[in-house]
Amino acid sequence: MKLYVTHNRKGPLGILRFANPAGNSLPSLLLKQINFRLLELEKDPKVKVIIIESEGERAFCGGASLSEMKTLVNLEQATNFFMGFAEVLNTIRTLTKFCVARVQGKVVGGGVGLVAACDYVVAHESAAIKLSELSIGIGPYVIEPAVSRKIGLTAFINLSLDAYNWKSSKWGLEKGLYSSVYKNLEELDSGVNEIASRLAAYPQKAIKTLRKLHWKDTDFWADLLPKNAKITGKLALEQATQNILKKL
Repeated sequence: MKLYVTHNRKGPLGILRFANPAGNSLPSLLLKQINFRLLELEKDPKVKVIIIESEGERAFCGGASLSEMKTLVNLEQATNFFMGFAEVLNTIRTLTKFCVARVQGKVVGGGVGLVAACDYVVAHESAAIKLSELSIGIGPYVIEPAVSRKIGLTAFINLSLDAYNWKSSKWGLEKGLYSSVYKNLEELDSGVNEIASRLAAYPQKAIKTLRKLHWKDTDFWADLLPKNAKITGKLALEQATQNILKKL
């Protein structure tokens, strides 16, 4: 596996795929590429639905790149790093096309926010969930609005406090993070293709209008998420956090 982000179109389906040998974690480079390619798929009139997926079978997304977090030395740099997540979430929020996530493996930290922002999530039964931010001295500030919107504040609180333990895909399904869960990859791929194709067949104006309804009262995220990125950046620079990161 190599580090990359690609996008292509298969009929009415736009497919965004990312990869990182380090558990499909997200450094700044990948976050910028994901954001850019989402906008490219949004502009393509032939794309009706966007599918977000990653390479491999063990992890969908490992969240923020810990190796990059270790290199942060000032607030501007740290804020810019976490702004990568803010920009991706705000881009997904303002799309006019439905996003379907194919979650084939474990999801950690910022990856949970990415999944939560998608409109429909098809997961494998091995797709366990964890918000590990507290364990390294930060918090899931940037992704909180997206996660709480999807699973509710109480479930978010439990997930963010239980920073060392995994929640099962069954938990994700029960809380509404996942829309459906499958036992094997063939069923997973079939499920992704079925829902994405069905959504793509609906009139585009109806899709755009319904999506605006689903995302009502979130315009303030344009200001909130950057503020939360700065909060997270400050915490990432704390000596206690840097000491933890050095041991990882």
